[in-house]
Amino acid sequence: MKNKLAFVFFISLYCCFPSISQEKPLKEAKETIKKEENNEKTYYQQYGLRLGADITKPIRSFLDKNYQGLEIVGDYRWNYRYYFAGEVGKERKSSHTDYFDFTTNGQYIKLGVDYNSYTNWYGMENMIYFGGRYGFSTFNQEVTGYTLHTLHNYWNESVIGTQSDILTTYKGRTAHWLEAILGMKVELFKHFYAGASVRFSFLLYQQKNDFPNFWIPGVQRVWEGSKFGINYNYTLSYMIPLYKKTKEKTYKAP
Repeated sequence: MKNKLAFVFFISLYCCFPSISQEKPLKEAKETIKKEENNEKTYYQQYGLRLGADITKPIRSFLDKNYQGLEIVGDYRWNYRYYFAGEVGKERKSSHTDYFDFTTNGQYIKLGVDYNSYTNWYGMENMIYFGGRYGFSTFNQEVTGYTLHTLHNYWNESVIGTQSDILTTYKGRTAHWLEAILGMKVELFKHFYAGASVRFSFLLYQQKNDFPNFWIPGVQRVWEGSKFGINYNYTLSYMIPLYKKTKEKTYKAP
């Protein structure tokens, strides 16, 4: 009798087990069907480190014998809207003016934050952003020639300067500036981006004893008597995905 009761007990347990094991999958299936009926999807976006380069500088280095430059760009996504961003580079520029011939050689770094104002559709990872940078540069100015313009007997005369204290290299110069940025990044392929930006700089400080700085690495052309400058870049970059994150709510699929 005891064996018979035990047998009935195990048979009953076996029959109940499938219904218990299927309860959770059935619940998940119902939730999935409900979401599909409402046409809703959870919005996942990639978070990671994006690295690349400004392609204009190698192109200009190839086309212009008076210029050599390289800039590495990068950003790290902090949250849905904000990115920590920066650039590091090196530039060498030989300039020829009516009064001076000089060569600027140095390096720079820019650090700051970008804000993405573009609301992406489901599955998109594009940016229309504005941001700010603090820039710092160290460089040398080498004066390779200068011309003296004089007026003698109503004739304009030009004399090539030869003073050794002017024809020298001014080493250890520094510059600090703030930069406002407006730009965009478009995902061409998965995790591969093309970008463009315009940059407005405001010089906070520059070391310029004896010889002025007409060109500063990272800022580029500097106008005498003005603290404002403008430049641009075009970038190609690749994002190294580290993890995915959802927004606080779901988005309807387009």
